[in-house]
Amino acid sequence: MNNSLRILFNEHEIISRAIEMARNARYLIGMDNDDYELKISELIRFFRLYADQYHHHKEEEILFPEIARKNELLADGILKEMYDHHAYFRDLLHSIEYDLGQKQYEEAAEKMEKYAEALLDHIAVENDELFQAAYGIFTEEELENIYYRFIDLDRELGEQKKLDLVDILKELSMPV
Repeated sequence: MNNSLRILFNEHEIISRAIEMARNARYLIGMDNDDYELKISELIRFFRLYADQYHHHKEEEILFPEIARKNELLADGILKEMYDHHAYFRDLLHSIEYDLGQKQYEEAAEKMEKYAEALLDHIAVENDELFQAAYGIFTEEELENIYYRFIDLDRELGEQKKLDLVDILKELSMPV
């Protein structure tokens, strides 16, 4: 498998670990609310920075435009859907943060679970459909170019910061 798409698959695996934690957000309700807020806030931070800033940014700024350039049908179909999902995820995270600020823990938990399920479905579509299509439309040279652009973006955003975000998942140790 080409390294450019392997980067995205690997990031999906890490994001999926956070999704498993988010799917169990309701477990924390009834615990000390400060603990609940802290853990959910850290999950939101992970999703906002790792999933969105690092991962979705690679897709939106590099991969999706390259796919659209090569295949108009994908641009008008699945790519538009993926962009819409990313916007929905951002809005939902904002709404969860609002609920936490209002001490509406049940609502925050419901939305976090909704977010987790939607993101899991989104990842499946990308892995099983979009990335597979990408293999068919790009040459090895084009995929290599995309790979180096991904690496450059991670460097620009901060490679250590990305690794630190992964460590958040270890520190949370929420039941899964």
